[in-house]
Amino acid sequence: MKFKKLSAPSLKDLFIREIEGMILSGKLPIGSKLPTERELSSSMGVSRAVVNSGLIEMTRKGFVEMKPRVGAIVADYRRHGTTETLTSIMRYNGGVLPKADIKSLLEFRIVFETLALELGVPRATKDDLKRLKSIAERFSAAETPTAAAQAIYDFHHEISVISGNTILPIIFYSFSTLQQMLWTRYFELYGYEKLQKTTWELYHLIEKRDTKGAIANLTNSINETISGKAPIYYE
Repeated sequence: MKFKKLSAPSLKDLFIREIEGMILSGKLPIGSKLPTERELSSSMGVSRAVVNSGLIEMTRKGFVEMKPRVGAIVADYRRHGTTETLTSIMRYNGGVLPKADIKSLLEFRIVFETLALELGVPRATKDDLKRLKSIAERFSAAETPTAAAQAIYDFHHEISVISGNTILPIIFYSFSTLQQMLWTRYFELYGYEKLQKTTWELYHLIEKRDTKGAIANLTNSINETISGKAPIYYE
């Protein structure tokens, strides 16, 4: 039996999680002013360097806005957030997102990966298929939800690379952490067997140059989660 390797979060990570948690819980309302870096450092028992770097990261993620001569303000992360913001929300909620957010992400995947398949299936080379098959085999051999999530992410990312479009794999990669968290949750709830079967079916459809069949395979699999047959969200 393999056990998951554990690693302690840094003080910066702990600081960020604490402040983000207070924002997401409403303890720090949108528009409210945070204490100064000196005050946060003193009250939370961390250095000002930790506070400063943490605030900079939360600014990038859309949780905080730095205003000259005012200081750090809690930003409206719904308007200014990034994919990292969604990851923080998911982590705060114990690895899940609201149904509407997951539905939106899955609908985006259908549009995005349909284009990748339309472009990629006709042009996939023997080397492309060899790489896809190798990843599918790694997925079949996965023994933990984390390893399985990494493998299936790599499989779908490779399809975006095979498309030949330079933008698609970059966009897909920007959602990597969030997608792997969602897949990990799916495997924890439902196991690997069904998606392993679907992935091999998708591989063989690509191998046969069956673009319509590959798109139908992908769409049906994603719609099953959207419809609630295999929910990974909370209401």
